[in-house]
Amino acid sequence: MLSFGVNAGRIVARWGLHEKLWRISRLSDELRIHDYLGGLIQMQKLTLPLFGAFSYSGHRGILHEILFEHAKSLGIEIRMGHQVVEYWEDEANGKAGVKIQTGETFDADVIVAADGIKSLARKFVIGYSDNPKPSGYAIYRAWFDAEEHGITTDPLTDFMSIHGDQFYTWIGKDMHFIAASVGGGKTVCLLITHKDNTAVDGDWSSPGKIEDILDLVKNWDPRCAALASKAPSCIDWKLLVHDPLPTWVSKSGRVVLIGDAAHPFLPSSVQGASQAIEDATTLAVALSLAGKDNVPLGTRTWESMRYQRVRDAQLIGESTRDKWHGAKAGDSGKSFELPMPEWLLAFDAEAQAYATYDRLARSIVEDGYRRPSLSGEELTEQVKGTP
Repeated sequence: MLSFGVNAGRIVARWGLHEKLWRISRLSDELRIHDYLGGLIQMQKLTLPLFGAFSYSGHRGILHEILFEHAKSLGIEIRMGHQVVEYWEDEANGKAGVKIQTGETFDADVIVAADGIKSLARKFVIGYSDNPKPSGYAIYRAWFDAEEHGITTDPLTDFMSIHGDQFYTWIGKDMHFIAASVGGGKTVCLLITHKDNTAVDGDWSSPGKIEDILDLVKNWDPRCAALASKAPSCIDWKLLVHDPLPTWVSKSGRVVLIGDAAHPFLPSSVQGASQAIEDATTLAVALSLAGKDNVPLGTRTWESMRYQRVRDAQLIGESTRDKWHGAKAGDSGKSFELPMPEWLLAFDAEAQAYATYDRLARSIVEDGYRRPSLSGEELTEQVKGTP
């Protein structure tokens, strides 16, 4: 499942995509949070619109397809199946470029590297290898048809379908189990985050084993095992992180990192895709205002707009995971709800970029470019104020 929070939802709605996304990504309007034995901790209302916008959550392949088709409709050329093997920039000629595996090269005014957690561009941008490291957790993911796989006929699992879309989570020591149904309860998604310190040398996702999930939840609410047993297959997805990078912008300012290449998020933040959308939107505004002759100023101003906000959003995911993984049987209360802070979700990245660009760009022109810095590795005041 892929989620766009309302902070990203307001952006994609401006692209005219609300109706297409809403048809395939509407979720239950409440989240039921349980302890690991099945006791109800809290029922969290998820009323939309929130802060004037909608969120969208659905199968990542379908959401990707909607965005892909939208890009094509704008006349953007998209080449699939080409692996980038090298990045470069030519400061004297004001160009940057890539080489793909066939030997063909492409140049442009700016290269936007959205090449993920194992980014090749990262080494080029920061000047040294900074490989991602295990977060200490992995997540099992499954997505399947409810009726075809027996959800609707088992008394332990039919609650996911007979009353339409549902959203449940069970939380406990070092693990949380999320079950959501969409499409009127016809499709089920399972997400099980658990301890895993396995070293990752190659692919970070691979086919998982249902029996391993069943072993994890053998002492949990029987509904968890019943749901997992219905999944025909699952993906074992290692959760990787790296420390905040010193910069997302190359030496000459013409190659930039966005999304997971710059700042991977834990799923418990529910912000990874949203912050990537914010990255792209803010970058588009900054480059537009900088103009073709001032690309490095545009990319460096963009970085200064985004750097601290992204880190604050990352820390929300860490604090939510730690809170959920410390839950005990009998716990209750609003403190276990998914955080919905106004500073995060009411934010309009596009409007903020237009409002702050001139001031931040002027500072770089007058004082020179400095690599970004954080207010501190500990929680900032606004993150501390998040419930």
